Amino acid sequence: MRTRRLPGTDLDLSVVGFGCWAIGKTWWGDDVDDDSSVAAIHRALDLGVTWFDTAPIYGWGHADEVLAKGLGSHKKDVVIATKVGVSRIGEHAHSLLTAENLRADLEASLTRLGVDCIDLLQVHWPCESSTPFEVTFAALDDLRREGKFKHLGVCNYNAAALPQIASITKLVSLQMGYSLVRREFEAGERAMCEQLGLGMLAYEPLCRGLLTGKFTHAPTFPETDLRARDDRFKGNRFLHGQRLAADLAKVASKVGVPTSAVAIGWVAAQPGVTAVIVGAKRPEQVEQNVRAAELVDKAKVWEVVNRIAAVHGGTPR
Repeated sequence: MRTRRLPGTDLDLSVVGFGCWAIGKTWWGDDVDDDSSVAAIHRALDLGVTWFDTAPIYGWGHADEVLAKGLGSHKKDVVIATKVGVSRIGEHAHSLLTAENLRADLEASLTRLGVDCIDLLQVHWPCESSTPFEVTFAALDDLRREGKFKHLGVCNYNAAALPQIASITKLVSLQMGYSLVRREFEAGERAMCEQLGLGMLAYEPLCRGLLTGKFTHAPTFPETDLRARDDRFKGNRFLHGQRLAADLAKVASKVGVPTSAVAIGWVAAQPGVTAVIVGAKRPEQVEQNVRAAELVDKAKVWEVVNRIAAVHGGTPR
């Protein structure tokens, strides 16, 4: 497994990280089983995955508990990244970035994970309660000085917000969605990350499974799966993704890897990307995902994939 140093830190991240949203169970269907999730974590460790990305919202803490069980004594050997700031209002999530909520969120995560300090703490998404940046990031600096986390990043913030935050506190990373059908990062955030010296952690490289190539027909998901309400799995948007995945499958066949590895590897090979977060429910999914690391330096493969992407154009709205 290839690793990269997260800029401004001492953290070496495998280019393919393990995303924990699905193992939290909530919003990912009826086929998520804790034993399989733990087995997937074990397989990730076996295959050289060095970092795991979780959040309190993932199953409202359940993902943290499963991750802690799966890592066991290996917690000290890997990088644990988590997030703060999202509160539960009924079944809905709301970003509340007050000092009180940030502290409560982080301390609860430390307890669930069974660790004293988080390697990379991230603000999950921008505030929806009008808390000023200065209040939020001063509170986080206090928590850092107390030794509750080492490094700070943000998720889902735009390019305009990043220099404002970086003027208040030391920031090391941006996490945002990036895939062959989701390329907003290229419009402004990439240049800003480069300017500020930030690492970029890409999530959803498989577009919630659409680019695995396994969906040859429009799927039907149970209401417990958020993809039942995702327009990317319907109509023209699904057809666009399905046709792109079919062409990626041809490339994958020629280089001897799963289709998912090509989709993930393309993201990992893009300028400005430090590492890629990929979710998994079962060990075999991990085995497919990590094959992406074999392709990162295969420039000829990406020339072909870029031509395919150009033919398919942007995602229909």
